[in-house]
Amino acid sequence: MSLSLLLLISAIILLLAYRFYGNFVYKKFGLDNSRPAPSHTHRDGIDYEPSKPIVVLGHHFASIAGAGPIVGPIIAVTFGWTPAVIWILVGGIFFGAVHDLGSMAASLRSDGKSIGVIIRNQIGTKGKQLFVIFSFSTLILVIGVFSDIIAKTFVANPGVASASLLFILLAIGFGFVNRWIGNKTVPFILLTIVGVILMYYFVYLGTQIPFALDYKVWILVLLAYAFIASVTPVSLLLQPRDYLNSYLLYGMMIAAVAGVIIANPEIKMDTQIQASSESLGYVFPVLFVTIACGAISGFHSLVASGTTSKQLDQESDAKVVGFGGMLIESFLAIISVGAVVVLSKTEYLERIGTEGPVSLFSTGIGGMIATLGISENFAIGFVALTVSAFALTTLDTCTRLARFTLQEYFEDMPQPAAKVVATNRYLSTFVVVVLSVLLLLSGEFSTLWPIFGSANQLLAALALLTIAVWLIKKNIPATFVTIPMFFMFTVTLASLGLFAWKNYQENGYVLAFIAALLFVLAISLIFLAFKSLKAEAKEPAKA
Repeated sequence: MSLSLLLLISAIILLLAYRFYGNFVYKKFGLDNSRPAPSHTHRDGIDYEPSKPIVVLGHHFASIAGAGPIVGPIIAVTFGWTPAVIWILVGGIFFGAVHDLGSMAASLRSDGKSIGVIIRNQIGTKGKQLFVIFSFSTLILVIGVFSDIIAKTFVANPGVASASLLFILLAIGFGFVNRWIGNKTVPFILLTIVGVILMYYFVYLGTQIPFALDYKVWILVLLAYAFIASVTPVSLLLQPRDYLNSYLLYGMMIAAVAGVIIANPEIKMDTQIQASSESLGYVFPVLFVTIACGAISGFHSLVASGTTSKQLDQESDAKVVGFGGMLIESFLAIISVGAVVVLSKTEYLERIGTEGPVSLFSTGIGGMIATLGISENFAIGFVALTVSAFALTTLDTCTRLARFTLQEYFEDMPQPAAKVVATNRYLSTFVVVVLSVLLLLSGEFSTLWPIFGSANQLLAALALLTIAVWLIKKNIPATFVTIPMFFMFTVTLASLGLFAWKNYQENGYVLAFIAALLFVLAISLIFLAFKSLKAEAKEPAKA
């Protein structure tokens, strides 16, 4: 079987899923344009700002993608490429796209608030408090880890640092022209063309003017940037940077597909399924935790309900952004698998251990892009830069999401100090940055990161639980949500149980305790959800 055929079949399946299942899910959520979106009713020019669907899709896709749909699928190929591809397609269509669109829809009908507030409305205050503490802690962990990853990347590749800084300056200029000069003077399509051309030029320019700093200095610079990105108007920096950066990923994906078609490589890896791996564990539940982005990821619910829902111009835009954005990410995950299935299983296992998934992806896709007549070294560097650019996108988006989460936690409290945190975006962002710095200085993020996969999928299960309760209370059949929900809870609880037991046996008592704590959190929220449904079973449906 050729890799071209695998990509073609996957693309057709995803397109048909968007056309038919996407329409089904969209109608189930009852979205329509008769209701004004929160971006209009709560417009403040900072977080709530109506924008074109293609701009919001660029922001959303750049925020949810990061390195997740690249790293996870490549690691999961350890169990065999066929189960990885099946889970990406089935998970992306019936799990992830439903999860993302559902999170967005529930947020649109809740004034653009995050999943934490929706939990309060549907399950209760205790549920909100538990979820917000959990999601906030997860976001701080992600900020710490990605700050470390990006800083090390910049130290090792000063050219990538230069290009990233130029991208930020370009985004500010793009956002300024688009917001204050307007489309009447400069048509948006012309502005986009100029912006994309400059962005690709900066990829080259960055290699010519490498910018080198010490690791610790980069950490401070990155967190200072994250602070600024969190408090400035979304249309000035975060949105245009993500929008322009999305064209990096689109360009890489298009070039990769074109390279595959021209080279037409055969899949060398056998179709044998490996039930367990000495380094990873058993295929169930590890496969479904390892491939998160690309199939279903709880982090997406925070983005969909945290930043994206506040930018949608009308409710119908949610389908292309939420459902469509997830399926584009699923195709990226298929391309990631394609980068390694052209190797034999033996060669793959040898190289994944020495090179790592990002390097393996860059080399594999870069080699395919090189068939278009581009220098292989430049192609590999371009792919690596694209991955780094999206890691930076994850950093600034997470900082803004953590700020939202912190503000929403304190918004219901009557104390004056709590009100200040809830209403002052500068103070709440400062708290987020300080906590991230403390985590980095402690070095604990490297210890806690192994549990992130399970925690992330727990977020997905809890988001699906919230969406299901929301639909049931509106008397809307929710089977299309509850089936993925029960599966994700099974995966998460099994993963957490195995993780806790393994660490307990290896004297990793802290990680074992955290895993057990997350297990209890999941059970507690399930109990609160059923209690809420039972208490309000006879109440009128909520809009």
